[in-house]
Amino acid sequence: MVERQVCVVTGASRGIGRGIALDLGRRGASVAVNYNESEEEAREVVDEINAGEGDAIAVQGDVSDLDDMRTVRDEVRDEYGGADVLVNNAGVSVDRKFVNMEREDWDRVVDTNLGGAFNATKAFFNDISVSSNGRLINVSSVMAQRGNYGQANFTAAESGLFGFTRTLALELAASNSTANCVAVGFTSTDMLEKVDEGVKEKIRDRIPLGRFAEVEDLTGIVRFLASRDSAYMTGQILGINGGMRG
Repeated sequence: MVERQVCVVTGASRGIGRGIALDLGRRGASVAVNYNESEEEAREVVDEINAGEGDAIAVQGDVSDLDDMRTVRDEVRDEYGGADVLVNNAGVSVDRKFVNMEREDWDRVVDTNLGGAFNATKAFFNDISVSSNGRLINVSSVMAQRGNYGQANFTAAESGLFGFTRTLALELAASNSTANCVAVGFTSTDMLEKVDEGVKEKIRDRIPLGRFAEVEDLTGIVRFLASRDSAYMTGQILGINGGMRG
């Protein structure tokens, strides 16, 4: 499905991004594992992919910096000739009630989660456009669909990815490339492990399937969107949330 495709995954050293990169690599893709600060973790992802069926390189770059993303693009072109698939996964959260939220809290999250998607897509837009299997995949959150107390910055950025996806789908259609978005629910990663058990129990009670997602619940969907099998799907927001609703 994704064999011999060149896939760039931002924020791929940990969590969901790590799982996506590993899954694509295991299926024979060439993967550019983007990271900002977690070089050791990124190298571990690369080593695991290279030990199997795939091929991978680690590429450092801050998604909130357009020049960094252009440098990442140049490294990918030097190594692989260009990218077919871009997965905009990188994101951060700085949670505070709006009354206590400072402008820098807002800017950090919006500049990374939404601005980072702009920067990476801007850098790789031409690659995706000329690819015979051009795919843009944005990773958003179920919180963008329902809102969440103390996350005005995060939910604004994540819901912004919905409109960004739909518009890019229109603009990429002329080159027969696609853009889609996955809105993921609460997922068992190192970030969730930091949440108080009582809070996690309340969240779990709101999920009809009664459990948090595993990374593997998400990776197959992303792989499908990266593949030729999804050629007639574009501009869509796919909820992967265990039935959680707004």
